[in-house]
Amino acid sequence: MYAKIRDTKIFFDIEGVGLSPQGERMVQKPVAFLIHGGPGADHTSYKPSFGPLSDRMQLVYFDHRGNGRSARGDQSTYTLDNNVEDMEALRQYLGLRKIVVIGGSYGGMVGLTYASRYPEHVSHLIVYATVPDSRFLSRAQAILDETGTPEQKAIAQHLWNGTFRDEAHLAEYFRLMAPMYSKTYDPTQPGTSWKRAKLSTDAINVAFSGFLRTYDIRHELKKITAPTLVIGGRHDWICQPEFSEEIARLVPNSDLRIFENSGHAIRADETQALLDAIAGFIVYKR
Repeated sequence: MYAKIRDTKIFFDIEGVGLSPQGERMVQKPVAFLIHGGPGADHTSYKPSFGPLSDRMQLVYFDHRGNGRSARGDQSTYTLDNNVEDMEALRQYLGLRKIVVIGGSYGGMVGLTYASRYPEHVSHLIVYATVPDSRFLSRAQAILDETGTPEQKAIAQHLWNGTFRDEAHLAEYFRLMAPMYSKTYDPTQPGTSWKRAKLSTDAINVAFSGFLRTYDIRHELKKITAPTLVIGGRHDWICQPEFSEEIARLVPNSDLRIFENSGHAIRADETQALLDAIAGFIVYKR
């Protein structure tokens, strides 16, 4: 499905019913927006992992502008601010009052910014494997310099510089870097999520060569009013757990959980624990 909003066209998909029959009445489930990471990836990395949450919430998946199945356009519009405003426009398009916001990695950055800018429209905020500002870049480079292979260091230069040539080049980055992202990576069982994804080199190049270098939401986090769950992976090389700890200190009414057996890909490393944490955080009266 597509929503023509603002100056673009956003792809979205919905999983689960909104109204659930409970005896003699119908009960409205919470509606959750799932914000994908990257940029340069798409919403499909959340499928089917997050599907079980549809028992508790109606799930709205969507692709950022210039990503996945959403419309391509002027690359100068591929910004975090526009991702936030597109999300707000989609909320209005769907006629929703308050939403649950769930975002991982770059999606967590969008989620934090959205919740600080539109606190009245967020019932709950869950962010995982994410950061509050651009310091993660130099920290990740130092970790990779210390622990990465020569091949990983070489291809990561295209991430830091925003110089991926095409989608095949970006897919090769994810293939080579898979052991850095996931503690449960098994080279004999290659993952399929990046093979399913519709990648966008323009989106990731614009982000890493531009706005992510100046990203800083720390001073706005105090404006978040929704109950907030912050989750970090102990072995996350690119969104290090100390930044999850900092977010939890800066966001009022927040709860911090560090997953001890996860890298950046908490969704893959401790899938059920992540789902249990999110489901337990959302109050839904059956």
